[in-house]
Amino acid sequence: MERRLTAILAADIVGYSRLMGTDEAGTLAALKRHRREFLEPQIGEHRGRIVKLAGDSMLLEFPSVVNAVACAAAIQRGMLARNEGLPRSRRIELRMGIHLGDVIVEDDDIFGDGVNVAARLEGLADPSGIAVSASVRDHVGSRLDIGFIDKGEYSLKNIASTVRVYTVSLGDASARQAAEPSGSMVEPGYELSIAVLPFTNMSLDPEQEYFSDGITEDIITDLSKISRLHVVARNTVFTYKGKAVKVKQAAHELGVRFILEGSVRKAGERVRITGQLIDAQTGLHLWADRYDRDLTDIFAIQDEITHAIVDQLRIKLLPEEKKAIESDPTTSVEAYTYYLRGRQFSHTWTRPYLLLARRMFLKAVEIDPNYARAYAGIADCEAAIREWHEKEFPLESIFEMSARALALDPNLAEAHASRGLALTHDGQREEAGREFRQALALAPSLYEANMYYGRFLFAEGRFEEAVGFFERAAEIRSDDYFSPIHLMGCYFSLGMDAERRHWARIGIERAERALEQHPENASPAHRGALALAHLGEAERAREWVARALAIDPDDVVAQYNAACVHSLLGECDRALDLLETVVPQSSAYHLLWFKQDADLDAIRDHPRFRALLDALADEHSQVG
Repeated sequence: MERRLTAILAADIVGYSRLMGTDEAGTLAALKRHRREFLEPQIGEHRGRIVKLAGDSMLLEFPSVVNAVACAAAIQRGMLARNEGLPRSRRIELRMGIHLGDVIVEDDDIFGDGVNVAARLEGLADPSGIAVSASVRDHVGSRLDIGFIDKGEYSLKNIASTVRVYTVSLGDASARQAAEPSGSMVEPGYELSIAVLPFTNMSLDPEQEYFSDGITEDIITDLSKISRLHVVARNTVFTYKGKAVKVKQAAHELGVRFILEGSVRKAGERVRITGQLIDAQTGLHLWADRYDRDLTDIFAIQDEITHAIVDQLRIKLLPEEKKAIESDPTTSVEAYTYYLRGRQFSHTWTRPYLLLARRMFLKAVEIDPNYARAYAGIADCEAAIREWHEKEFPLESIFEMSARALALDPNLAEAHASRGLALTHDGQREEAGREFRQALALAPSLYEANMYYGRFLFAEGRFEEAVGFFERAAEIRSDDYFSPIHLMGCYFSLGMDAERRHWARIGIERAERALEQHPENASPAHRGALALAHLGEAERAREWVARALAIDPDDVVAQYNAACVHSLLGECDRALDLLETVVPQSSAYHLLWFKQDADLDAIRDHPRFRALLDALADEHSQVG
């Protein structure tokens, strides 16, 4: 039985029985024409798959949430145009529901709660409208020329938990008229919508940036626990980091009424935090305050800011929401500071920085043994290092750290993601996929969950599915050069050259910025070299490879990517020489990767390469 996380679109024809009763032959002919001339080309253009067709309904599957919503919007806009001028009795109108969910795949059909939620959402949509779940809304963010209208929490038939529902505003008069209640001047949900812009680091030390970012993220997390309040996701607001922002313009772009902005100044054992809440509709400052406190008061300050916003917006908190907001991940500011520092180091994702991040997380749990996030951080670092240095950390250690995190917080997405990575290395692929999907269900905007699941799918050759998660990861972190390089590889395998070159250029641009900030880091050099090779810039690719190997000649990942560069450039002997060093140090997981990586296609049939893979397969079959 195969399971996967996918974007599901359910569509239904409005008033199908009435149309058939009025003119059966004409309705069937119109349906066939719309499908042939418009619907099927749109679905194909957006890389969708028709799972099943009934007389009045369609079930579609997309590897990318953005593609699913873009396709739905294109279809609804197109159908409005095609229906223009027709009497209502002859119009073919659709309702659509979209959900990102876990499905069971059997004989090309899909089943499970993910499908059921999409079908229930379709029933909530207006004629010519689209209803989506919160996970879809969060994944799309501001990437499409559409808006989202918050409809609140719904209890859906035969679905255990409530679902937050949004409808899509297509930006045209017809769609708005369908979406808005009569006489309404603003979109439902707009009155309780907020974006927390990245707090400015006012410390004299630019290295304290991690601290101001951490404060911002934690305030977003606390506000997101309030069910009635729509909070813009972290990845979306952080696109404004370091930019001069006009509040009214930012609010318009983000589709919110309220903006929270502020600054952080940390000096020794003191901290100064300022914050102001602005009503973008009127321009009024509803609340502003400055906190000059001891650093140990940092959690109290965050709680006070959250409660001040709740009070200003006149939100009545549910008891469980009040408890969740006031429940801090740790009570130790020292542990918190070590955790934030570790999280910053871990984003670099190279062995030296991951080891440094792990030391920060270990220090955090030494100070606070009940700090779940720090245990998850340890597991994450060990799993990432173990990917290419198998003997460095035993799987038992990773499972133990993630288990401790989950015992303290069963809904901690980071712990599910790191456990998924450990299960992948242990060959428990079905269980690993389940953990990644659980992490994504809990936190759709978690970078690690999107990145790890994308790599998991890539290693299985499921490139179309992997694309959506790598794109999401690349959006979540604007400094992420890993995901663009992986996207380049996915599109290379799919034979889509324009997309491959597009992501190669983004990968190079981000890798260059990373090299400027950390010239001692080999990672952006050897990954950027891959992108240069894909663009045919052979000389620069060789220079970047040489730089990476000069920085860290023993880095197995650098050696592997160097081999891929030489393979892409047709320098087969050099590629094979490097692989003869890399492959004996590799795991069963890497065997899957080597078989899927199209960068090695030039040497795939070479006897030396086949002998390397055969030896690796034999070694791990004996171990198994």
